[in-house]
Amino acid sequence: MGGAEPGTAGTGRTGTGRTEPGSAGTGGAEVGSAEAGRTGIGSTGRGGAGAGGAAVCRAPRPLWTLGLLRNEIGTTFRRWRTLALLAVLAAVPVLIGVAVKIETDGGDGGGGGGPGSAFVSQISNNGLFLVFSSLAVTLPVFLPLAVGVIAGDAVAGEAHAGTLRYLLVAPAGRTRTLLVKYATTVTFCLTATLVVAVSALVTGALLFPVGEVTLLSGTTVPFGEGLLRALAVALVVALSLLGVAAIGLFVSTLTNSGIAAMATTVGLLVMIQILDAVPQLHAIQPYLFSHHWLSFADVLRDPVYWDRLQQNFGLQALYVAVFGSAAWARFTTRDVTV
Repeated sequence: MGGAEPGTAGTGRTGTGRTEPGSAGTGGAEVGSAEAGRTGIGSTGRGGAGAGGAAVCRAPRPLWTLGLLRNEIGTTFRRWRTLALLAVLAAVPVLIGVAVKIETDGGDGGGGGGPGSAFVSQISNNGLFLVFSSLAVTLPVFLPLAVGVIAGDAVAGEAHAGTLRYLLVAPAGRTRTLLVKYATTVTFCLTATLVVAVSALVTGALLFPVGEVTLLSGTTVPFGEGLLRALAVALVVALSLLGVAAIGLFVSTLTNSGIAAMATTVGLLVMIQILDAVPQLHAIQPYLFSHHWLSFADVLRDPVYWDRLQQNFGLQALYVAVFGSAAWARFTTRDVTV
């Protein structure tokens, strides 16, 4: 009792939960069968599974998850809205470069007192500084607005279009679906930042001379090292947007209107920027996700100043943990009816 004799069919009664070689239990599969090969289980009844053996057929497939992520990224980047956002971001460095070129040809060194003014004054001497100044100009407004639009529409847009319930019918699970949505938003953060950096690099090389880079600390480094630092700056800027992405995703789980989610996310962004600019609120400013955004300038020092960078990364991780957990709690308990 508990197993069938070798070479005979089992009676379906469970004893040890294992079928002897050469026999078949009820709902199980023979050792070495195709089903066992797919699931990687060498014997039936593993874990005391009952008749039907359905449990072994529902194991998550990592390759399927990658396919879902690839499909989500492709869908997001094929939308006209996404392409329009990237086009606007790519145009910003061109406008800055042309403006600086006109001013320097007219004898004005430019600069001003806005974000990135320390870099703008160096653009005419080295086009690589257009990368740094463009990232400094786009980070406070343009980049987070674009990320807020994508993140806010991630779940709410699907719900409004009526495709969210069909997506949840697939064996992805709500947690995995939410992770895929956030991973797609993070991919957009990286892509948008690189679009700004590449556009600035090309424009700077066409309009201005390029060569050795003088860092903010006064050290001169070769152009190749300057390019590596520019890439590091772009990566820091992209990581600085992770908090905005998490907030946008959380807001997106609260409503079925993509426009409302995007507007709310952008509104929160504007409010945080205002709070960070009021001197009387200095006590709470270190906890605002935008407070350490310009810490990327510390990458352009020799040696690199890590203190503010670490504070920035830690703050973004905190926002991701808090609002990511809130988004998961909301999305996994949400009644999707449309």
